[in-house]
Amino acid sequence: MWRQPKTVWTVAFACVIAFMGIGLVDPILKPIAEELGASPSQVSLLFTSYMVVMGVAMLGTGWVSSRFGAKRTLMAGLAIIIVGAGLAGCMNGIDGIVAFRGVWGLGNALFIATALATITAAARGSVGQAIVLYEAALGVGIAAGPLLGGALGGISWRFPFFGVATLMLVALLGVGLLLPATPPSGRPSSITAPLKALRHPALLTVGLTALLYNFGFFTLLAYTPFPLDLPATQVGLVFFGWGLMLALTSVAVAPWLQRRIGTTAGILVALLGFAAILVVMGVWTGSKPVLVVCVVAAGAFLGVNNTLITETVMKAAPVERPVASAAYSFVRFTGGAIAPWLAGHLGEAVDAHLPFYVGAGAVLAGVLLLGSQRHLLHAIDREPGHGAEQPHSLQEAAVVTTADA
Repeated sequence: MWRQPKTVWTVAFACVIAFMGIGLVDPILKPIAEELGASPSQVSLLFTSYMVVMGVAMLGTGWVSSRFGAKRTLMAGLAIIIVGAGLAGCMNGIDGIVAFRGVWGLGNALFIATALATITAAARGSVGQAIVLYEAALGVGIAAGPLLGGALGGISWRFPFFGVATLMLVALLGVGLLLPATPPSGRPSSITAPLKALRHPALLTVGLTALLYNFGFFTLLAYTPFPLDLPATQVGLVFFGWGLMLALTSVAVAPWLQRRIGTTAGILVALLGFAAILVVMGVWTGSKPVLVVCVVAAGAFLGVNNTLITETVMKAAPVERPVASAAYSFVRFTGGAIAPWLAGHLGEAVDAHLPFYVGAGAVLAGVLLLGSQRHLLHAIDREPGHGAEQPHSLQEAAVVTTADA
């Protein structure tokens, strides 16, 4: 798994940098609200605009990459993120930041969908191994982002935006210099292909499950900093712990759990654990120690879920992987875009505990949906080891890696 071509490592490195941008903004949500006189629901629109634009733009990622090639698409996505993040940091009002956060979402759509498809296509070994590498890059980036965001946010809420733009420039240079040319290959993708792919019940079921799970995910991400009420540096440390757990479990725990109980069962266990944590956060919203522990613990369940559900998407429907990824991302991001705003609105207008209960309810609805339709995914669990890598393969990879070192 660890002996991969240069293309895979270059894109994985760019993914680490790109995903740092997600957590980089989280510690400054409350400082933005305080300095600009914005409410939690207004600040949460930073996530909503990002997700709406990214979800809709996912429909066109396959059309673009099939005509211009993966490298150009990745570079275009990174360049757009640089513009969106840099200009967001220059704004003096919440509306301007929200607008350029949407531009950022457009760049992320081009980058994320193409990066996942590039890694799974170019990696040696199975799809599962490639996805573990992708999720590891995601986890490392998400873990490091809050640390940097907290440090920069302690100086000014603008600095994390400028930090994102700088990191994306590094990633852009890395992809431009190190990634081999990737001319378009195969038949150009239709812009309607992702929508047509949703006709496959398995892919639609997994997408809707992820949509409901996103309600809980973005409640945790966008709303928790407000009841935590900690300085930006401390919020950064809390979410660093969350990201670290996410990274570790996505690589080490998810394949182990998959081998023992199956892919679908593993997703259901992870979602049930995450829902339980959200309930605890709802009961003890006023306790900062409880919130801190729960945020970090949630990362463990989210890491397992992310790896298993991403692998399921890549195998669920008989369509090309970029099309499956675009269709899945369209459903989960566009449909889940209301979650950050709803969490902020419920917290300020109704009750501070309610957003966590609503998030938990949505995640449980996802459990019920996937559990009732699990027969659609039986083909994955009929694979050897329920589709997971066998332990001896991982041990051999470890030996090879050690020998190389």
